[in-house]
Amino acid sequence: MGWLRQLLSRNRTEPEHLRRGRLGESAARKHLHALGLKTLTTNFRSARGEIDLICRDTDCLVFVEVKTRSSEDWTRPAAAVNARKKRLITQTAFDYLARLNHPRVKLRFDIVEVLLTDGKVREVRHLPNAFPLTEPFRYG
Repeated sequence: MGWLRQLLSRNRTEPEHLRRGRLGESAARKHLHALGLKTLTTNFRSARGEIDLICRDTDCLVFVEVKTRSSEDWTRPAAAVNARKKRLITQTAFDYLARLNHPRVKLRFDIVEVLLTDGKVREVRHLPNAFPLTEPFRYG
């Protein structure tokens, strides 16, 4: 099926924000791997949202939001993860855990900022434990 998708997409140019997002997620995955995290899945979707990367860091399950930007002129990329986005990430994480039959594991929510210059990765910043679970979203 991959060859068919390539054939059909040859005549279409990919929107810039999608290309940038894919580049950022790839850079984040490589960066986290170098830190010893193992990627379990990418772009997990449920009815409530999407999580960019789900990783394992020893005995901890890590849900990662990747924010890719070409500029920090106004604010840091992580600032885009507001209270609503945090709630959706948390709910989607619970959907993932439900699919695993609710294992009793440690959880962590990280953000990875990827900064681009001229379409190339300039810097990757890992913000571990970027936000906690808050009531009423305690798990376990």
